[in-house]
Amino acid sequence: MQRWREDRFVRPTTVDPRQLVKTQAMLWDRLPDRFAGVELSPLAPLGTCSAIATVDQNKVVTTNRGTEVASDPTNELAIEAAVRRKAGAARVDLAACQRVVRAQAVDAPGMFAHFQLFALVSSTRDTGSGRAEAEMLLDHLGFWADILGEQAQLTFTTLAPTAVRERIDDTVRPALKVDLMEDPDRMKGSNYYSGTALGIAQAGAEVGDGGFTRWTADLLGDAKERCLISCISTERLTAITAS
Repeated sequence: MQRWREDRFVRPTTVDPRQLVKTQAMLWDRLPDRFAGVELSPLAPLGTCSAIATVDQNKVVTTNRGTEVASDPTNELAIEAAVRRKAGAARVDLAACQRVVRAQAVDAPGMFAHFQLFALVSSTRDTGSGRAEAEMLLDHLGFWADILGEQAQLTFTTLAPTAVRERIDDTVRPALKVDLMEDPDRMKGSNYYSGTALGIAQAGAEVGDGGFTRWTADLLGDAKERCLISCISTERLTAITAS
């Protein structure tokens, strides 16, 4: 019983599962048909996060069977997207809802070692001038804007100069129902995302983030591959909705 009370890896969270299920159902119900739902395993191949996303392996819970406990659904979805792209799919759009575990200690109120994330991953081939990236941005940001409503606060940060910046102004921003504000001072994720990073918040409370990565390009050995990821904490969204 003492271990149950004190071990952050096994201690239950304080979220009401009945409310959490409602949030999950709302996300799946509003998800556009182009996104294929994926029910991920709670385990991933050993090194999934450190090899794909260059995350410190010490932040991941490993097993003695050549696997690790899932710590980020976007990494696993990127692998699945690469598999489907290699099989011939023109563009792949995937979604998953997964409870993950992080090994690093976080000493903050309401923070737990395990939590649930709802994630989107899209991958396609570059068509030039940032057009493919703009299409994926519209699908991801449009979904989050629909979920978060009028209080949605979506931001972007340009980490490196690309044509995507122009497409954000002439294609993405005009098509969104909410403002997409630039956050030039953001440093979070500068070594994680490639080119453009996204911020997702509601009424001043951060619920998630996203951005472009090189994951499927590296997995497929093709520099023309483009991959956009985004995800939110369903527990944070549930708490905001309930307040």
